[in-house]
Amino acid sequence: MTKQIHHTIKIPTSKKHCSIERVAIFGSADVDEKHPLFEEVFSVAEHLAYNNKVVIDGGGPGVMLAATQGAEAAGGETLTVTFSPVDMPEFEGKDVENIPDREIKAANYIERMFGLINEADAFICFQGGTGTLSEWSTVWLLSHLYYGNHKPIILYGAFWHNVIKAIDENFFIGEKEHNVFKIVLNKEELVQALADFETELSDRCGLPARV
Repeated sequence: MTKQIHHTIKIPTSKKHCSIERVAIFGSADVDEKHPLFEEVFSVAEHLAYNNKVVIDGGGPGVMLAATQGAEAAGGETLTVTFSPVDMPEFEGKDVENIPDREIKAANYIERMFGLINEADAFICFQGGTGTLSEWSTVWLLSHLYYGNHKPIILYGAFWHNVIKAIDENFFIGEKEHNVFKIVLNKEELVQALADFETELSDRCGLPARV
């Protein structure tokens, strides 16, 4: 049975993170269980859970459902941050099949997004729609604003190279803004990126290297 928590979620603040314990997954709500993206997210979440990471998502269908089910399949801990609208016909809301260990109920869409960001130590962004774009751009902005105490971002998929290329050609993006994320093409590269970010966070906190 899911334990439900009701509270007001504030704008994410800067926190000192020395390791990656909780990972938020962002991506499309519009893929079913037979879609390759669903299967890939399921596998990634399963890997995270096997490695004792809490998997966090928005409690909806598609990529979010794959994240929860993948982590649960590995016996991992899951958390969703949800919002149940009455006036947003294009928002997917909660999925009855997305059953986490814990659920935080947000008062509105923005609080939901801030809650997802605040609860996580790192982010994995898969292919998605406008919702995924808003989540990714917000975590990218906050990682830039809190640079030096920022949360790592992993962009999953070859298409991200084209996205970043287009942004670099049309916006004023600095070197530090590129340092907060890594683009990976598959789960093997994701594992390496997580390890690299873990080392970066340990160094940031002055902790001894892991053997």
